[in-house]
Amino acid sequence: MQIQDLPYPDPGAPDARSGPRFLWWLFRNQLDGQFKALAWGLLHFLSVSALPFCVGVAVQAVVDRSGSRLALAGGLLALCCAGSALGDTFLHRAAVTNWITAAARVQQVLARKAAHLGSALTRRVAAGEVVAVSTGDVEKIGWFVEALSRFTAAAVTIVVVCVGLVVYQPALGVVVAVGLPVLALAVLPLLPRATRRADVQREKAGRATELASDTVAGLRVLRGIGGEELFLDRYRAASQEVRHAAVRSARMWSLISAIQVLLPGLLLITVVWYGVRLAGAGRVDVGELVAVYSSVMILTYPLRHFEEIAMAYSFSRPSARRAAKVLSLERATDTGGARTGTEPPSGDLYDPATGLLAPAGRLTAVVCGDPDAAGRLAERLGGHPSEKGESVLLGGVPLDEVPLDTARTAVLVQDKDPVLLSGTLRDLFDVPRSGDVDPEPALVAAQCQDVLAALVQGSVGAADPMDSRITERGRSLSGGQRQRLALARSLVTDPEVLVLDEPTSAVDSHTEARIAQGVRELRAGRTTVVFTSSPLLLDRADRVVLVHEGEVVAVGVHRELLHAEPRYRAVVTREPDADRDGSEDGARQSPTPGGPGLPAGADAGSGLEDVLKELEEIEESA
Repeated sequence: MQIQDLPYPDPGAPDARSGPRFLWWLFRNQLDGQFKALAWGLLHFLSVSALPFCVGVAVQAVVDRSGSRLALAGGLLALCCAGSALGDTFLHRAAVTNWITAAARVQQVLARKAAHLGSALTRRVAAGEVVAVSTGDVEKIGWFVEALSRFTAAAVTIVVVCVGLVVYQPALGVVVAVGLPVLALAVLPLLPRATRRADVQREKAGRATELASDTVAGLRVLRGIGGEELFLDRYRAASQEVRHAAVRSARMWSLISAIQVLLPGLLLITVVWYGVRLAGAGRVDVGELVAVYSSVMILTYPLRHFEEIAMAYSFSRPSARRAAKVLSLERATDTGGARTGTEPPSGDLYDPATGLLAPAGRLTAVVCGDPDAAGRLAERLGGHPSEKGESVLLGGVPLDEVPLDTARTAVLVQDKDPVLLSGTLRDLFDVPRSGDVDPEPALVAAQCQDVLAALVQGSVGAADPMDSRITERGRSLSGGQRQRLALARSLVTDPEVLVLDEPTSAVDSHTEARIAQGVRELRAGRTTVVFTSSPLLLDRADRVVLVHEGEVVAVGVHRELLHAEPRYRAVVTREPDADRDGSEDGARQSPTPGGPGLPAGADAGSGLEDVLKELEEIEESA
């Protein structure tokens, strides 16, 4: 695999049982690239390591006044330099290719897993951890996979050179052959402590990243309540903890680096001292002493790769463990029992956990006093099982037993805060859809005329509104404009079941009334479930369901429930929580004659008449 061939047509099925197994899986899937890097690494390291022998031959030739051997030494030196340059060039090329392709493979399997899990991913893994895995962890994993072949080449080179020195000059070669393994293994006792400190640093960095992502996501709210300084102080404290942990980790790695410099120096001094004694006794020639001395100096270069592979593994091991943790997550359909077939189910949508029933082809509105409970119920309608493992039924078929692609074709859930990615408006609507609804009627139904005008005005040279650009997350648009564009995108997909969670919470009442009518007309004959407490949307629904404390307690139409159900009236008209206990007597025994939330002298009936009158006025103006 070359960089120009990325992305992989199929990145494969990762072994996510543990971090080391995941690293081994990556290595096995890059054997061609690893062998190329190993071959070029051997050429480079062996060419560099052969230079001292050539120098020794040249020095001895000068001492012996042999021109032929000096010419031979010069030719060998030129050959070794060419081999070193060629090997280093292509080793770097192969190593970088291995790094990038390994990182790309990890990113692809992570992206595939994220798409497979959907919104369940961030419920089971913190958002900051997902960000850390897909950014910094990917680079560290790629670093280890890339460094492995270079380390192998360096280790083989050291073994070959030690054997060569023993054969070339046994007296000095034995000293080097005994000393080099000691140098390579001397730092092993320090590696566990260095690894622990590096793990602490990455853990603190992950928490800081999570805090930063949460702060950025809620920045608009924080500014509204004046809390940005509080969270900024928290992030400063978290970043200082990361800095202190990084300094502690760097101290340990600097100690390891110092040992890697000190011990080779001591070995070099030992070789020189012993070699001079041997040369004085006539047992070693000058050229042999120079060759052995130069070899020890040169071998400090491949020895540095022992430190690098230790660092790469210590940094990549927790990264691989986090990646394996994300990749090991499964949906219910992945554990067996999934139904076969590609035809999406159809029919009534039923949630056994709450008793919610959304009849096929009808617009059902769901009122829930707890926004968090409403969000969880909306996710459950999208196919995520409840805490007790109960799955929503579509046409009598459990959604968690339906293949993922089929389930997503059947049901689409738009949450409270839909995301708009950067790009053109045409890109925004380039989503999987049935093809029965074009963008134009969807934009009209979502009342996006002013949004199109704003986008055209803000995009230079975009005559067609569909070619106008949307900034990252639609930050140049207001909350209501982003909400309407997201609604239009959901309408374009035209799924069998569309679930909307507070789709008009950021728009004004007149626009909301027109959206309610547009959605009703465009989704005629399709199943639509809207979580809302807006009287304008509720009045347009074919069926209204009140969910209280996790179960359905009332079903009807808006105006009937408004008169007959105190808990429903409390949510819709924003009356005090005292009315939400469902007690008729509690409403009658209100301290004021008009009941809770109404002025003295007024009764509940007059309050309802005001609400209904306001609804009629908005409908007429819309």
